[in-house]
Amino acid sequence: MEKERSLKNKIRFLLIVPMLLAVILLAIVYMTMGLDSRETYIATGVILLYALVVTVAYLRLRPVLDANLVDYALEQGKIQKELLKNLAVPYAILDHSGRILWANRMFRDDICHGEKHVRKKMDYYFPELTSSVFSHIEDNTMEIYYDDRIYNAVIKKVDLTTVFNKEAVEKKSDDIVIAFYLFDVTDLRFYMQENADQKLIAGLLYIDNYDEVMDSTEEVKHSILNALVDRKINMYLANIDAITKRLENDKYFFVFRQKYLQTLKDDKFSLIDEIKNINVGNEIPVTLSMGIGAGTDSFADCYEYAKVAIGLALGRGGDQVAFKYGDKVTYYGGKSAGTEKTTRVKARVKAQAFEELLASKDKVLIMAHQRPDADAFGSAVGIYRLVTTLGKKGYIVLNEVSSAIRPVVNSFKTSDSYDDLLLTSQQAINMVDDNTMLVVCDVNRPSITECEELISLCKTVVVFDHHRQSNEAITNATLSYIEPFASSACEMITEMFQYISAKPRIKPVEADAMYAGILIDTDNFLNKTGVRTFEAASYLRKCGADIVRVRKMFRSGISEMKERAQGISNAEIYLGVFALSYIDADPNSPEAPTVPVAKVANELLNVDGIKASFVVTENKGTLYVSARSIGDVNVQLVMEHFNGGGHANIAGVQLKGESKEHFFEELKAVLHEKYSEGDI
Repeated sequence: MEKERSLKNKIRFLLIVPMLLAVILLAIVYMTMGLDSRETYIATGVILLYALVVTVAYLRLRPVLDANLVDYALEQGKIQKELLKNLAVPYAILDHSGRILWANRMFRDDICHGEKHVRKKMDYYFPELTSSVFSHIEDNTMEIYYDDRIYNAVIKKVDLTTVFNKEAVEKKSDDIVIAFYLFDVTDLRFYMQENADQKLIAGLLYIDNYDEVMDSTEEVKHSILNALVDRKINMYLANIDAITKRLENDKYFFVFRQKYLQTLKDDKFSLIDEIKNINVGNEIPVTLSMGIGAGTDSFADCYEYAKVAIGLALGRGGDQVAFKYGDKVTYYGGKSAGTEKTTRVKARVKAQAFEELLASKDKVLIMAHQRPDADAFGSAVGIYRLVTTLGKKGYIVLNEVSSAIRPVVNSFKTSDSYDDLLLTSQQAINMVDDNTMLVVCDVNRPSITECEELISLCKTVVVFDHHRQSNEAITNATLSYIEPFASSACEMITEMFQYISAKPRIKPVEADAMYAGILIDTDNFLNKTGVRTFEAASYLRKCGADIVRVRKMFRSGISEMKERAQGISNAEIYLGVFALSYIDADPNSPEAPTVPVAKVANELLNVDGIKASFVVTENKGTLYVSARSIGDVNVQLVMEHFNGGGHANIAGVQLKGESKEHFFEELKAVLHEKYSEGDI
């Protein structure tokens, strides 16, 4: 009705305008010619005649115009209805419950399979389109599947009170109908997937321990071993239609289409395990690492991603695949703890590079991770000695002296030579200038360092660590020496002493600190202990490290022994090979919560048949988890599920606001999945 009234007013306007113009013309005539002139009478007559003609024309043409408008409207309505009925898109009108009120021909043919009278609800055809989908007065778009076709469903709510100009104080469900469109996007999705499948993905494959394997094999068998490894790699990559190029004896570059990526994932990159089965008399099994880059339209960027990925795989100890898709990195394999490198070439190169970097600096700030342990503080002390030997000033950033390092720190405080050795984070920040170097030791994750702000403030950053790399890393490091095969950071720093031009003279208190770091991280030389570990310990012993003195530093108190006994008594055996336990630690204890759980985890490994142990404690709203393993179980992969990390045999995580009951529930699910599938 409102539209009809508006149309009549517009037609009436056609008469009003000429009349207004006539009045204006009369006014102009009277103003310019006066009232009594002959010309005024003539002009007035002409204007009145014009008005009369317009009025007569309007009155005669109005019925004809109305009739034509009605015919036009009816014709347009028929055309629109016919077009809607034959619309090349399935279209239906539904009520508020999702019941079909009307459907066009294509909807009835394609969706209802030719039914003429359709009054069913939409969930009859599309189970996911329940009444709850239509009950909300909101527009919606969703993707649905029907008869092997993919549709983009568009749901539009139509308010009848607006369409028919009803006055309603409150909207009722009866005043709402739903326009339902289905756009077939099957072909579009198919071609999009085809386009994605044809994208090229770059990969790098490195043999981790090529030199070590060759050294352990008779020379006459080198060519046979090389040929078998090369054949195994080429056959595996040929299955995914990859182009492979051997760059060096131990390095390969390959390119394949993205369509085969899921095949590799489903296969879990079985080449990693297959390559270990090659044996022609070699005492050490061959292991390899792969880095794959994808998730970008540029192949050059894919190659850069692959280089980053292979670096992460090697930084985590090798024997695994790192897949970098955009900013996300996924790891496969990595079950083994890795093979110790017998060569010290890397240690020599890094020591010389560190010495060159230090030449242009005045002072060095040294920091480890938060709540430092004996290895963190001991390695910081070792770097301090390297720095001072080269004539530079060194400082150790330490905010909290926990019970784990208090005996070692106290031995430094009794000497006047170390009065200005320790700094707080704020003191270190105030000291930073262009000639300051930052050395980060025993950690490679910026978020858990003593002072993350220092990493961005210092222009020169050096990282020394023995933990496997995670997705979080210090990206602006000028020099990075990460050796996952090393038992401890103290072992790495001790090796570097032997390649510094000015031979360092280590004081007995410093040797004690570094020896303690090796001792604690290897659990008295029981875990991750190799030839180089004993060589480093022997070197420190020659420098004055006292074994008895170090042992006295780390003796346990009676309360700690009781906590340890409690943790053992609370232990639960899961799947026959995992020990799960907890400690109700004293929240007011000065000791770091990580210390007792680590010791209990180590103790539980002495139980016959146990391959890995997981011990937790709660302190000030944070759950501290310590994981230890013996044998083939990689606890690092388990802890990474909870955003933790560490080594294959030693790992942990800190969880804020998490209860131990919920953690153990999730831990059991992770262990069951990964252990049953052989992932750990």
